[in-house]
Amino acid sequence: QVQLVESGGGLVQAGGSLRLSCSISGRTGDKYAMGWFRQAPGKEREFVGACNWSSMITYYSDSVEGRFTISRDGAKNAVYLQMNGLKPEDTAVYYCALRESPTTRYHSPLVYEYWGQGTQVTVSS
Repeated sequence: QVQLVESGGGLVQAGGSLRLSCSISGRTGDKYAMGWFRQAPGKEREFVGACNWSSMITYYSDSVEGRFTISRDGAKNAVYLQMNGLKPEDTAVYYCALRESPTTRYHSPLVYEYWGQGTQVTVSS
């Protein structure tokens, strides 16, 4: 069983930065892609970014492109989401997700098999 645990969320002022971590534990099978999603109250889960685990090719939504950066540490089995220039509209619960087999649909939450419990990010104006 694979477990994902996010950490690093919190309250920050607009313009500030946070770094979210996603720790992967349990059965260490193939990891094809890691995704970051967020969900604000009353809204659908939204794609933030994703990376191909082996190539580290990254993909970002238009709303975070240039402000957020995904990285990973293979030795620690962890993925990170560095968030700079935070805006109040970035306020949401952030989730990391794992896809084990190849896909081109990085943006879709439906393709990810494993999810973390989420971490709250609140950006004050």
